Amino acid sequence: METLGWPFFEDRHRALAAELHAWAERELPAQHGDVDAACRDVVRRLGDAGWLGHAVPPLDVRTLCLVRETLARVDALAEFAFAMQALGSGPISLYGTAAQRERWLPRVARGEAIAAFAISEADAGSDVAAMRTVARPDGDAWIIDGEKTWISNAGIADQYVVFCRVADAERAYVALLVTPDDAGFSVTARIDTIAPHPLGTVRFDGCRVDADRVVGEPRKGLRVALGTLDVFRTTVGAAALGLARRALDEALAFAAARRIFGKALAEHQLTQARLARMATEIDASALLVYRAAWTKDGGAARVTREAAMAKMYATEAAQRVIDDAVQLLGGRGVTSGHPVERLYREIRSLRIYEGTTEVQQLVIAQQILEAHANPIER
Repeated sequence: METLGWPFFEDRHRALAAELHAWAERELPAQHGDVDAACRDVVRRLGDAGWLGHAVPPLDVRTLCLVRETLARVDALAEFAFAMQALGSGPISLYGTAAQRERWLPRVARGEAIAAFAISEADAGSDVAAMRTVARPDGDAWIIDGEKTWISNAGIADQYVVFCRVADAERAYVALLVTPDDAGFSVTARIDTIAPHPLGTVRFDGCRVDADRVVGEPRKGLRVALGTLDVFRTTVGAAALGLARRALDEALAFAAARRIFGKALAEHQLTQARLARMATEIDASALLVYRAAWTKDGGAARVTREAAMAKMYATEAAQRVIDDAVQLLGGRGVTSGHPVERLYREIRSLRIYEGTTEVQQLVIAQQILEAHANPIER
């Protein structure tokens, strides 16, 4: 990988990225059929090979980013599967008790259990505080009522971390572990998207879970949600970076081989300008992504500004890079099933989930305005 010589990385990161890329090229299927079966298969492969061990503690954000970037460059569905194992179990990794970690994380790491992160609702996406799913304490248990939608792994997950508003309080939230076997839990719909992934709506009708399923402090669930996203938001930028790198790979190979007007497409100045712009966008994205990851691994309590910048810029830049690749390849770029056409569909959702580009802009602006108002604390 082109950036591994940068000082953000240690030798262990470089070795991991090289080994993972070779494994992914060798072991991941070239095509996927049924999306649910494909996800289960990829999770099992990642678990058997030990890669899911990086999705659970001790979490290293640079490693998470390198895994997502490397997998995205080879196979977007494998990247999605790894990402959801990490994010879906992230609240437990970061805020769970020792007993919860021991109970819930080993099967995730072995690929024997699929994890999900359930926070979004029909009217509460990026504005997580607007959620309406409620949980009320009932003796030594909590009872959940409401609905979550756009939930990745809905219908195939073995465990869900569900974020709810506490019923008897206006600004209190709770994170609860739910399994498909819990009474009152159901998957009510599956959602088809332009890039097929297991996505759907889950419902809770008097769903009762024991108090030992609370992740973090009972009435501070929003802190669990935002703290988890603060760690994993950077890795979304890394996934976009991997997609962009694959687009540049495809564009370079095509430009070098395609002849037009008597010479290679790569010899035309307009092509060279496009390739130069693509490469620069990729390097700029990598710098932002790995600055944020390195800062968090260095012990920073929060990387809200750095993560928002990395997520915003890398996803938007990847969209531009992939669009350039489609344009360069012409008819091949819009042919169904071509790698570049698949990338064009895969990148679009990354600009939306875990906080839209517009939300990241608001976060960044808030951070820099606060720093301006309190210059001593910078």
